[in-house]
Amino acid sequence: MAKHVVARTGEIAPGSARSVRVGGRDIAVFNVKGEFFALLDRCPHEGAPLSCGQFTSLVEADRPGQYRVSRQGEMLRCPWHGWEFDIRTGQSYCDPQKMRVRSYQVTVEPGEALAKGPFVAETFPVQVEDDYVVLDLSPPPRPAPAL
Repeated sequence: MAKHVVARTGEIAPGSARSVRVGGRDIAVFNVKGEFFALLDRCPHEGAPLSCGQFTSLVEADRPGQYRVSRQGEMLRCPWHGWEFDIRTGQSYCDPQKMRVRSYQVTVEPGEALAKGPFVAETFPVQVEDDYVVLDLSPPPRPAPAL
């Protein structure tokens, strides 16, 4: 899979997300305390944009009324129905056996390294299926002056 530059690190503040369109897919890029993660920007429950979700924490309980809060800002709550996902992995906490959001690998690379290239143009195979008559409306060339 090809790499795509989607933002400068400073454009996605810690605790926020940005939706980007890459390869025909909407992908949510999250900044969790300076680390970047990416998930498909579509909740598998009913299609809500996860980039609009709320950052939250993992809340666990061994018994009723005794809660442990951990992993602050690493969980995501869907904006429509509150389904929760691990931002790092896409794992669902509402239905962990059957549900997850596709995650994508994210790296942070220095701009200097990206500017060096190598730059390679994307090419596509081309096939000519017919010949065409082409009309050129540019002025004809002027004749050379006689000597």
